Amino acid sequence: MDRNDYIFGLRAIIEAIEAGKSIDKVLMRRELGGELAKELSDKIMEYGIVCQKVPVEKLNRITMKNHQGAIAILSPVGYHKLDNLIPQLYEEGKTPVVVVLDGITDARNFGAITRTADCSAVDAIVIPERGSASATSDAVKASAGALFYVPVCRERDVQTAVKKLKESGYKIVGASEKGAVSYTKVDFTVPVAIVMGAEDTGISSDIIRQCDELASIPILGNIGSLNVSVAAGVMLYEVVRQRLEAGFSRE
Repeated sequence: MDRNDYIFGLRAIIEAIEAGKSIDKVLMRRELGGELAKELSDKIMEYGIVCQKVPVEKLNRITMKNHQGAIAILSPVGYHKLDNLIPQLYEEGKTPVVVVLDGITDARNFGAITRTADCSAVDAIVIPERGSASATSDAVKASAGALFYVPVCRERDVQTAVKKLKESGYKIVGASEKGAVSYTKVDFTVPVAIVMGAEDTGISSDIIRQCDELASIPILGNIGSLNVSVAAGVMLYEVVRQRLEAGFSRE
């Protein structure tokens, strides 16, 4: 990890949070005590930052300098709030397209999906705070810089995020090999949120129940499924095809 990717030391991290630095997560030594550690914990909670309790050996592998039991991993891009973005997109007169990533853990897949999302004019990507790849430098590299352009909303709970989108008028479409409808038969000319599931387990059952449609991509060979970033590309360019045919602006 490059030294520009992190901040160490309790007071330095507190000041970074207060200054509005974009922090991916904070690693804190297990059972870290003291007034300053409590102040940092309070700031982490106040600002909704992901915090992981780790053994000191993990911190020492990042830096052997006096980290005081805490290291903040910086995000190269800032995260957006879904609550703010939903009305903003409507106010801009858009028919929004949002991609929801339900547990994508590979930074290369996340980056590749974001690259395609930018090329296909996706308005936002939603990821969970935990159990997911995030906007790290590796993901930015895999996205060819697209993560600097596509808003990423990191939400505490993806199930709640999907519910918000549905209540705001989005059609929820899950990409699944178990889908009863071909992806080409889904109407993508309305506000839509496309859910892509985890690389190994697919979309979680709780989110499947919220989907308005489950769309499948035909698989004609011996392998049972596509890589998730490839499947996302197929789905998103069907959105592009339908919208261009319907006369949507290319902007």
